Amino acid sequence: MFKNQPAGLYILSLANTGERFGYYTMLAIFLLFLQAKFGFDSTVSGQIYSIFLALVYFMPLIGGWLADKWNFNKCVMTGIGVMFVGYLIMSIPTDIRSTTSLVILCCALALIAIGTGLFKGNLQVMVGDLYNEARYSNQRDTAFSLFYMAINIGSLFAPAVATWMTNIAMQAEGLTYVSSLPALCNAYLSGAENGAELIQVITENGMAVSSNLTEFANNYITTLTTGYGYAFAVACGSLIVSFLIYFLGRPTYRHILTGNKNDAKTSTVNAPELTPAQTKARVVALLLVFAVVIFFWMVFHQNGATLTEFAKSCTSPESFGWTRIGFNVWALVTIIVGVYALFSIFQSKSGAGKAISAIILCAVGVGLYFFYQNTPEPVSGIQPQQYQQFNPFYVVALTPVSLAIFGWLASRKKEPSAPRKIGYGMIMAAVAYGVMMIGSFAIVGTSGSVSPNWLISTYLLLTFAELLLSPMGISFVSKVAPPKLKGSMMGGWFAATAIGNYLVSIPMLLWGKINVWVLWAILIGICLVSALFIFSIMKRLEAATGDAPAPDVDQLETVEDDAI
Repeated sequence: MFKNQPAGLYILSLANTGERFGYYTMLAIFLLFLQAKFGFDSTVSGQIYSIFLALVYFMPLIGGWLADKWNFNKCVMTGIGVMFVGYLIMSIPTDIRSTTSLVILCCALALIAIGTGLFKGNLQVMVGDLYNEARYSNQRDTAFSLFYMAINIGSLFAPAVATWMTNIAMQAEGLTYVSSLPALCNAYLSGAENGAELIQVITENGMAVSSNLTEFANNYITTLTTGYGYAFAVACGSLIVSFLIYFLGRPTYRHILTGNKNDAKTSTVNAPELTPAQTKARVVALLLVFAVVIFFWMVFHQNGATLTEFAKSCTSPESFGWTRIGFNVWALVTIIVGVYALFSIFQSKSGAGKAISAIILCAVGVGLYFFYQNTPEPVSGIQPQQYQQFNPFYVVALTPVSLAIFGWLASRKKEPSAPRKIGYGMIMAAVAYGVMMIGSFAIVGTSGSVSPNWLISTYLLLTFAELLLSPMGISFVSKVAPPKLKGSMMGGWFAATAIGNYLVSIPMLLWGKINVWVLWAILIGICLVSALFIFSIMKRLEAATGDAPAPDVDQLETVEDDAI
C-alpha cells in the first residue's frame, strides 16, 4: 500500500499528524475541562463542546473559498500560526469559575477554529492534487486511507499524553483524579450541603481531608485544570513540529503549490473539462452525500460527548484480563507493529523480508506477554478520556486490513463505490450503538458500573464505520469536485461535518432525562434512516459521479433535476 506514492504524501501526512495530535490532546479533555473549571453540567458543557466542534469543521468552508481565491500554501501556513496562538492562550492559567476566564477561553477557541479552517481542508486538497498526475491517479483512495491513518497516529497518543499531564499536576499536590470529585467540589463551592459526601469520597481515595473544605475544593479544581493546561501547552509544541515538517518538506510538493503559476498549470493539466451540466450534476451529487455525512458525524462524535459521559458516570474505572493492557498506549503500539509485520510476511517478495517480518512478529508476541505479566490486575483509576485512544488505535491497526479487502474486491471488479461504502458505514454505526444499547439495559438513571468492554467494543465497530465513510468520503470529494471548486467542495464536506457536530449536542441535552438505552436507540434510528436514504439515491449518485457506466449529458441533467 506504500508503493507508487509521491513523496509529498508522506510530508503532508506527517504535518497533519502533528497538528491532529495537538487537536486531539485538547479535545480528549475539553468536555471534562469545561465541567471542572466552570462547574457546567452536561447540558451546558455539551452545548459549548458541540458549538466548538461545529466551528472547527465549518471554518474550512471559508478557508477553502479563500484558498480558491488566494493561495493554498499560504492558507495552510497561516492556519498553523493562528492555531498556535489559540492553544497558547488556553494553556495560560486563569481563575476558576470566572466569567473573565470563560471569555478568554472563547477567544482561544475561536482562534483554533479559524486556524483549523485555514489548515485542514486546504491541506487535504493539496494531497488530492498530488494524484492529478496519471502515474498516481489510481492510488487516490489508498493515499487518503494512508493520510487518514497518519491523522490517527497523532490522535492515538493524545489521550495518554493528556492523562500524563493531568497526573503530573495532581501528584505534585498529593491529589488523585476521581471522576466524581470535580462535580462535588463545584457543587460545594456553589453552596450545596454535600460536605459529608465530599469528605467520604476524599478519604475513600486516600487523600488528606483539609479542615477547610472550601480550600480543598478550590485547590482540587485549580490543580486539575492546571494539568489540563499542561496538555494544551503540549498542543502548542506539536504545531511547531507540524510547521517544521511542512516547511522543510516543501520540495516534495512544490509542483502543486498554487502560488506558482507554472507549477499550478502542471498540477492541473490532467483535470477533466466539464460541461455546465456535468458540473451541476457533480455538485448536486456531493450535496446529497453531504446530507448523509451530517448524521454520521452527529453519531460518531459522541466519543467526546455522551460516550465520555458514559465512561465517567456509568463505566467501572477498573479493567481485568487482556483488556487491561489496552489502557497502556505502548501495548497498543506493539499490537499495531504486529499487524503490519503479519501483513509484511504475506506481501514481502524476498525471503529476507519475510524472515525479518517473522522475527518482528515473534518480538511482538514476547512484548505483549511482557505487558500482560507486568500490568496490574486489575488496572484501576481509569480516566474517561483514556477510552478515546481506542478509536485511533483501531484505525491505524485496521487500515491495512480494509485496504487489503478493498484491493481484493477491486481485483475482481467487485469493490463498492464510494457512496455505497458510506451507506455501509451508516449501517455499521447503527450496529455499534446496538452494542451500547444492550450494555446499558442494566443502567438506572445515569450512574452505574458496567464493564469497560462495552465501550471498547463500541469503539471497534464505530471504527469500521469510520473507515468505510471518512477516508473514502474525502477521496470521493477530491475525485468528484469540479476542478475550479475543489477548495469550496472540500469546505462543503467540512461544513456538513460542522452541522453534524453541532447536532452532537442533542443527545447531550437528553442525557439524564431519558433512560440511557433509549438514547442509544435514537442514534440507531438516525443511522438506519440515513443508510436507507443514501441507498435510495445510489444509482443517481453513481451515474453523476462516474462510478457507474458513463451517462450522456441528458442523463446527467435528469439526475440533477431528480435530486433537486
